[in-house]
Amino acid sequence: MRKQIEGINRRSFVQTLGVGALLLPQALRAGASSGPEIPSYLKGYEKLFAENPRAAALQWFREAKFGLFIHYGLYSLEGRHEWLQLYEKIPVAAYAKLKDRFTAEKFDADFITDLALAAGMRYVNITTRHHDSFCLFATKQTDFNSVNSPAKRDLVAELADACRNKGLGFCLYYSHGRDWWHPHAPNNDRWGGSARPAYDPPEPTYATGKDHDLNKYLDFMSAQMTELLTQYGPIAAIWLDGIMVPLSDQTKKPCPKPAAQPDNAPEFRCQELYDHIHSLQPQVLISYKQGLLGTEDFFAPEHKAIAAPDNRPMEICSTLQDGSWGFNKLKRHLTTDEAWAKLIAARSANANLLLNTGPMPDGSIPAEQARVLREIGRRIREQG
Repeated sequence: MRKQIEGINRRSFVQTLGVGALLLPQALRAGASSGPEIPSYLKGYEKLFAENPRAAALQWFREAKFGLFIHYGLYSLEGRHEWLQLYEKIPVAAYAKLKDRFTAEKFDADFITDLALAAGMRYVNITTRHHDSFCLFATKQTDFNSVNSPAKRDLVAELADACRNKGLGFCLYYSHGRDWWHPHAPNNDRWGGSARPAYDPPEPTYATGKDHDLNKYLDFMSAQMTELLTQYGPIAAIWLDGIMVPLSDQTKKPCPKPAAQPDNAPEFRCQELYDHIHSLQPQVLISYKQGLLGTEDFFAPEHKAIAAPDNRPMEICSTLQDGSWGFNKLKRHLTTDEAWAKLIAARSANANLLLNTGPMPDGSIPAEQARVLREIGRRIREQG
């Protein structure tokens, strides 16, 4: 798994950069004598990348059209829903015990990336950390992660290697507004009923009242974003989720223009986070679902297109199981015709389609979904 990272060994890469280093733009442009070194997924965009890395990434994204979304985590073990903890009000300590069963024994980054290529996709996006806060990567900010589980694996690292080797863009989903584990994450009293499970009696590990400090949670996220952008080579996009929490119950509407941002948006330091991301890797594209501040690089609504201002790129995300993003043994899988219709609808709206698969408890892709993806790839090759 210790493969080369754009010509740099992963271990020496991380040691050279450190956690807070701002040297990554130079790492991406490695070698003054040889000129800018371009990420593998941006091959063919060299001239524009040398002038403006983010402009090159935006052009690539507009032309990419089709990507694979992956929702995998502790919730996959139960096979009921990725919001299992909230819907069933499972106490934090009880839910955390799922980590002891997380083996990911059949999670195969090579199989996943080969499947994406067979489907005609040009990028992959994985849930690095969903609302339950369990992380699929090596992080010093919490021991609630896959490396500290029976799997003892950094799944993000494995997928990063495979994507880079095959020229696929690698995108990182990250739960921003919702966190059902961190003591200082947004709480229900201030940010709406879905910010945290409505436990009765109250969850003892959650900080409340004067003890609650949102900045501790924001610092935690910023530190993790630094890890994600300094440990895994070039990243194509950061895909933030949980938008209804910083929007709050006041509006419940996306804010496509900076002047229309919700009153409490500055409290979440979102623009500060965006600037931090771009300082670490200038080519990275940022989305926050339908748009929070209006400064996002692209919009990523669920299932249907929206009116995107400023001709900004749009990516419609949808899933191969009815009503569920994580593996759900109670839900049916979509047919090839249904998935194909989603792709046609996205292209008709001049949008990308990010089509989701939910790996089974062992990390393998459901056979029904793998078959559909391959058939879609065949149709693309035959019909264009």
